[in-house]
Amino acid sequence: MKNCLLCGVGGQGTVLASRLIAHCAMLQGRFARTAETIGMAQRGGSVVSHVRLGDDIQSSLIPLGQAELLIAFEPCEAVRCLPYLKADATIIVATRTIQPVTGALSGKTFDADEMIDYLRAHAKAVITVDGDAIATEVGSPKVLNVALLGAASATGILGISAQEIESALAEKLPPKVLAMNQKALALGAECVKESN
Repeated sequence: MKNCLLCGVGGQGTVLASRLIAHCAMLQGRFARTAETIGMAQRGGSVVSHVRLGDDIQSSLIPLGQAELLIAFEPCEAVRCLPYLKADATIIVATRTIQPVTGALSGKTFDADEMIDYLRAHAKAVITVDGDAIATEVGSPKVLNVALLGAASATGILGISAQEIESALAEKLPPKVLAMNQKALALGAECVKESN
C-alpha cells in the first residue's frame, strides 16, 4: 500500500491532483481511495487530500505517521502536515508562501525559506519546486498542481510515470490547455533531477 498526502490552499488544484493520481492508479488496475478535508473557505482555506493506493485499504484517511509522500502546494501547509509522514517519507514542496488572512491582518508573516529549512530538519528528503518560475516559463499560473505531479512521478514512490499522468491529462483537460500542462509536468520532473 502507498499513502500520499497532498496539502495546499483552496484554489491551487489540490483536489484535481489527487484525483489524477487515483485515476492513473486505477488505470493500472490498482485500487485507490481518496478523501478531502477542506477548510472554511473555498479559496484561501486549508485543503488536505488523502490518496491511498493498494489492496487492503480500510479507510480513505491516512493515519498519522503512515504517508510515504507529501505533495505540498505551500510550505506552511507542509509543516502543518508533518505528523502524517513516515520517518523516511519524501516531501515535494512548492517554494511560494501564501500568507493566511490572520497573518496579513496582524502583520505577522512567515518566510518560505524558514519553513523549508524546518521541513528539511524533520524529513529524510525534501524536493523544492519553484512554481512561479515554472508558471512564467509555461505562461500560466494554473499549472502548479501538474508541476508537482511531475516531480512526484520522477521520485517513483507512487509507481505512476509521467507518461501515465500525461495520458490522464489528455483525457481530463481541454485541448487548449494540454500543451502547457505537459510542459509543466516535464519541468516539475526536472526539479527532482536537480535535487539529486
